[in-house]
Amino acid sequence: MSVYEIDPLDDRRWLDLLEKHPRASVFHTRAWLQALNSTYGYEPVAYTTTPSNEPLANGWVFCRVQSWLTGRRLVSLPFSDYCDPLVQNLEELQEISQSLLHEQMRAKWRYIECRLACGDWIPERFGKCEEFCLHKINLDSSLDDLYRHLHKSSIQRKINRAAREAVTYEAGCSEALLDKFYRLLVLTRRRYGVPPQPRTWFSNLLKQFGDQITVHVAAFNEIPIASIITLRFKSLLAYKYGGSDPRSFQLGGMQMLFWMVIQNAKKLRLREFDLGRSDLDAAGLIVFKDRLGAVRSRLDYYRFPVPVGNRVSYANGTGKRRKYLSYLPDGVIARGGRLLYKHFG
Repeated sequence: MSVYEIDPLDDRRWLDLLEKHPRASVFHTRAWLQALNSTYGYEPVAYTTTPSNEPLANGWVFCRVQSWLTGRRLVSLPFSDYCDPLVQNLEELQEISQSLLHEQMRAKWRYIECRLACGDWIPERFGKCEEFCLHKINLDSSLDDLYRHLHKSSIQRKINRAAREAVTYEAGCSEALLDKFYRLLVLTRRRYGVPPQPRTWFSNLLKQFGDQITVHVAAFNEIPIASIITLRFKSLLAYKYGGSDPRSFQLGGMQMLFWMVIQNAKKLRLREFDLGRSDLDAAGLIVFKDRLGAVRSRLDYYRFPVPVGNRVSYANGTGKRRKYLSYLPDGVIARGGRLLYKHFG
């Protein structure tokens, strides 16, 4: 079986594959790939066993990452929670992975990385490098049932508190809403000792996703207190980014936002709400997603060559980094994100 290289941004067959494959996600879409390319200069590429003159039967998408700081590598995909190979069977996966191993040696890539939510098919000679958990809410239940699955004390009570305090809700895909979101994101990232993603990344997401992206904002006395971003693909909705003002936690803005998103998703007849990945040591975040009624599963990342030691991660800051960032102005922190993230996708 031969393996062919295609450009998912240009090959029309990629869109057809996404429409029919059950494991296609928002991270496989052209909108996500184009945003990665426009913001960070990553080059999307997909590998398939289908010749150019036939309908695309399978595909495994990657980005070529070129960095003087972290090395040249193939990643499927940068800044994506997961990106399963869109194959029909294990034979196709192993055929493509063997071709990738040959390319890795020929092109001298530092490593190849894949992020698998499926968990049942693992490419040969790849070794696990990181493990997370993934939360998803099945939206097939009635709205009443979904509400009953919310934790009574920490979720339902907070939703009621937000209603009593007249916390307002606004949603859309405008740059004005994105400005409100980004200010809250900077606050949150500062709290965790991590620079925020560059503002241009979110602008590119707005540009590429159009009406399939929504910025949700909760405000108290017209001051934004919590905000999240969701992305839509087919019957799936994904939560990807969020930020909040810690001084207003007690008002229940974030809990209200998630409940509003669930209600809107039901109106659109969506089938699943993906709450994204969580670090295994992020106990508070994991519990929060559990209490939203989400089902937890394992999410594994794999590499070739098999990694030795721990991977450098900027998901959570160290105590020293948090203290250092607490003294910096927001603009300086944001500029740090612009310089950093393109090397760590």
